[in-house]
Amino acid sequence: MDLGIAGRRAIVCAASKGLGRACAFALAREGVHVTLTARNADALEATAEEIRKATGVTVTTAAGDISTEEGRAAALAACPEPDILINNAGGPPPGDFHDWDREDWIRALDANMLTPIFLIKATVDGMMSRGFGRIVNITSAAVKAPIPILGLSNGARTGLTGFVAGLSRQTVKHNVTINNLLPGPFETDRLRKTMEGGAKAGGRSIDEEMELRRKSNPSGRFGDPEEFGAACAFLCAASSGFMTGQNILLDGGAFPGTM
Repeated sequence: MDLGIAGRRAIVCAASKGLGRACAFALAREGVHVTLTARNADALEATAEEIRKATGVTVTTAAGDISTEEGRAAALAACPEPDILINNAGGPPPGDFHDWDREDWIRALDANMLTPIFLIKATVDGMMSRGFGRIVNITSAAVKAPIPILGLSNGARTGLTGFVAGLSRQTVKHNVTINNLLPGPFETDRLRKTMEGGAKAGGRSIDEEMELRRKSNPSGRFGDPEEFGAACAFLCAASSGFMTGQNILLDGGAFPGTM
C-alpha cells in the first residue's frame, strides 16, 4: 500500500533504538527523508547508516537531549520544515510516589509532556500553512490503564494527552492531524528495565520474568517494534487526514475494556 508520503520530511525523536527506531525505519521505507534525534551520537549514527543503506532516503542526525532547548534547536536546525513529527522520549523510572520530589516530577514533565508540546509549537504552524502535517506522540498504555509503579509516566503522559485532545481539533481543518500511539509491552530495552522490579520481588531472573509476562498477555507474546512502526506510518499517511485526536492502543489485547 502506497501511503502517499514519499518525499516528505520527518523528525523522529529518540530514534536510535526501540520504538523510535522502528518508526524511523517504517517512514523511510515509505520514502520519507528522516531526521533522527537521540542522546548517544554513536548509536544514532549507526541507526542512521542502517536506514540509509536499507532505503536510500536522506537521513540526517541531531545528537542531543531533546528535552532541552539546545536539543530541540539542533533537531529543528537539521529539519526546519518537517511534514511529520514523531514525539518520543524514554519514560521516567518506576518507583513509589513517596520517594519522588519536585525535581523528579519536573524531569518527567519536561521529557514526556513539555518537550512534545514545545516541538508541536515549533512546527505546527508551518505544517498548517503548507496544508499537510502528521504529528504522532508515542505515549504509553498507562494513559489508558495506569500502572501504579509508573506514576511519573502516568501523570506526565496524561497531561500531554489532554493538551493534544484540544489542539488536534483546531489543526485538522488544515490537514494537520495529531494522534497518540499507546504502546503496551514491546520487545525493547525499556521493557527489560521495567521488569527488573517484578523479577526481584518474585525471586526470578529477568528472563523468567519476561517469559511470565509474555504468557500473561492475551496474545501470548510481546509486540514486535516493527508492528509499532507500521502503525505509526499508517497514521502519517496522506489518506489518514480524517483521524485526529485519537489514542490508539497497541497492547496485544491486555486492556480488558470494550472502548
